[in-house]
Amino acid sequence: MPVYRSADPVRTYYVYQSAWSFLAASSFTLSAVYYVRDAGLNPLQMVLVGTTLELACFLFEIPTGIVADLYSRRLSIVIGFVLIGAGFLLQGLVPAFLAILAAQVLWGVGFTFTSGADQAWITDEIGTERTGHVFVRAQQFELAAKIAGTVTAGTLGLISLPLPMVLSGAGMILLALMLAVFMREQNFHRTPAAERETFRQMAETFKHGLGVARKRPVVRTLVVISLISGLSSEAFDRLWSVKILTFTFPTVFGTSDPAFWFTVLALVGTLLSLGTSLTLNRLSPERLSAAHPNGILATLAALQVVGVLAFALLGNLWLALAAMWLQTVAGTLAYPVESAWLNRHVDSRSRATVISMVSQANAIGQVVGGPPLGAVGRSSLRAALLTSGVLLTPIPALYLSLRRAPRRAGDRATT
Repeated sequence: MPVYRSADPVRTYYVYQSAWSFLAASSFTLSAVYYVRDAGLNPLQMVLVGTTLELACFLFEIPTGIVADLYSRRLSIVIGFVLIGAGFLLQGLVPAFLAILAAQVLWGVGFTFTSGADQAWITDEIGTERTGHVFVRAQQFELAAKIAGTVTAGTLGLISLPLPMVLSGAGMILLALMLAVFMREQNFHRTPAAERETFRQMAETFKHGLGVARKRPVVRTLVVISLISGLSSEAFDRLWSVKILTFTFPTVFGTSDPAFWFTVLALVGTLLSLGTSLTLNRLSPERLSAAHPNGILATLAALQVVGVLAFALLGNLWLALAAMWLQTVAGTLAYPVESAWLNRHVDSRSRATVISMVSQANAIGQVVGGPPLGAVGRSSLRAALLTSGVLLTPIPALYLSLRRAPRRAGDRATT
């Protein structure tokens, strides 16, 4: 193993997840304002931007997951960040609808190269026993980096709205180059070229991953939950900003500019998520890293339902924001707990592929659910947001349905 690839995998994971979070926040914080002000997108075009992104994720999630399982986790991650960076650059440099659509394809495909591959890589390198703590800790680093990225976006956005997007795109490509040099991969074994039958191997890997998803109750249920979440989330993710913009923002520091307030809102949401995560990790770390965390996940899912429904109904700016932040905090806390749980129920052979299947289920839900709810939103924003919340209501029960199965000596957990 070359010396330049001897970086500790946990530290590498923390660093690149933090860098990704910082750069993504820099690019996304003011993107909705950029779409309207600089690119002149109308509501329908904004929905199509989201649909294009999810279609790209849907079409490429499984193939890129198989690449990570068959060739290299590191290679998949490096390719992903290069494509994401190119998408950010294109979006920031060309404020036109078609260019923004093309950018969604680039960064959507890039994301699918990293989705599943990063978790599969760190799980292979450190073992499943340590992933729960590492995922929760990484989430905290990501939230701290997101705060820095949000502030950076707001500061640069006062100069030029596309500037933070362009700089984050260049940063993504630089991150990919650094990972190519320093990221080690010791516990993944590529199929030798002489034994490689690409299409047959891909088909077998996919079949194995599908079999895992069908036979193991935890994996199967998490796929269903991901699908339901997708049906709801596309409308909420695109329409919450539309509702917030219907309110009159107070003047602070001599400005009521939406760009300023969107930066503040993103910052507050991230600070709340980070503070809650740190508090729970200190007071009840065993719950966040539990081997069978269905109880805490059901509770967090119920809080998300309450947050979305309350946001849809409330007509006061600050109460609506409180509901939105409740939904954000609950979802942020649930993600690393669910990720660790999923990783404990798949083996290395198809880990990236199975994780990609879960992500693809979410993308399917967003593609199917987004446009109809967006159409409803054109006539009644409240009805679209309420429907989004109602769609989430089965998820707490699905988590609770996963009861710990009795284990016999020598058995592996498969529930």
